[in-house]
Amino acid sequence: MKILVIGPSWVGDMVMSQSLYKAIKANHPDSELHVMAPAWCVTLLERMPEVDKAITMSLGHGDFKLLARRRLGKQLAAEKYDQAIIQPNSMKSALIPWFARIPVRTGWKGEHRFGLLNDLRSNKSAFPLMVEAYLALAYPKAQMKSRADIPAIPRPSLNVDLINQGKALDRLGLDRARPVLVLCPGAEFGPAKRWPEGHYAVVAQKHLDEGWQVWIFGSGKDVPVANTIRDRINPLSRPNCHVLAGKTSLYEAIDLMALASRVIANDSGLMHIAAALNRPLIGVYGSTSPLYTPPLADRVEIVHTDIACRPCFKRTCKFGHLKCLIELMPEQVIKAGRRLEGGESPAQPIVLQVGEPPHFVSDPGKRSEPQ
Repeated sequence: MKILVIGPSWVGDMVMSQSLYKAIKANHPDSELHVMAPAWCVTLLERMPEVDKAITMSLGHGDFKLLARRRLGKQLAAEKYDQAIIQPNSMKSALIPWFARIPVRTGWKGEHRFGLLNDLRSNKSAFPLMVEAYLALAYPKAQMKSRADIPAIPRPSLNVDLINQGKALDRLGLDRARPVLVLCPGAEFGPAKRWPEGHYAVVAQKHLDEGWQVWIFGSGKDVPVANTIRDRINPLSRPNCHVLAGKTSLYEAIDLMALASRVIANDSGLMHIAAALNRPLIGVYGSTSPLYTPPLADRVEIVHTDIACRPCFKRTCKFGHLKCLIELMPEQVIKAGRRLEGGESPAQPIVLQVGEPPHFVSDPGKRSEPQ
């Protein structure tokens, strides 16, 4: 059996998608699984052993471009797929499998997709978690009435490239002499997900005073936030606080984050990567809710406020006060860290053997995409 999945465009969603890919392989052990995704997500697919081939989506996020989708569908027709699973809800995401004339095209009802999908699912509300909605697509429609019908949620587990990890440490002048606190203070979704820089700085200083080092991750957009955190650190401690935002590819960020003794992250793609690496994790939630997109791992502490207006799922605060984040004090995160310390011994991420080539990607040059 040969299956094409049209994957999501957001990094966090792609990490959670691995649960779907694991379920597909469990249901069809001899199947060949291809996943199409934007270039910035291809690195993640490379770290998922369930994915036999990653196909870079050549169209930009949000581009309709009907003729280009038709050409791409015609090209994929030569692969003779038996089934397509379309994770996004948009009409345009369903066009390529339809143009490819894939016999079974599975997905949620979404946006005007009657006819484009012939294995149409309409009871999405019966699967409250995003990962549950993804997983339901791996099973026959008649079998999936509600979340109770899902046998289990296989957790994401990204591979680590030890050779690349060593090169990244050398390039950035990092070492492992002190335990590593990773901070992920950015969020592509918007400011209503970003815990204040001053709060991050308080928690970072606490760890530095206790003998830790701090690595701050993020994209180029997060450099000002990362620098603000570092600027608020005691000057005597700053040599042990490293701003990596904008300096690493997502490929490198995965391998370096695997060395974390603890991760503190907003609800973001990097939070889900930390969970998939099995790092002890504190997830900070503002406008969004862990009842929809929780990190899928064992050693996780979730912190949030309980003010009346959250979760609102807005990119920006409609009241302009951001109380859901400002009133979430550093001491709550510090206490969450103590609870993590009371758990079992630190979990270990999955690693590739030294010398083993990285998993397949269709376009290795895209590794340099900023996270």
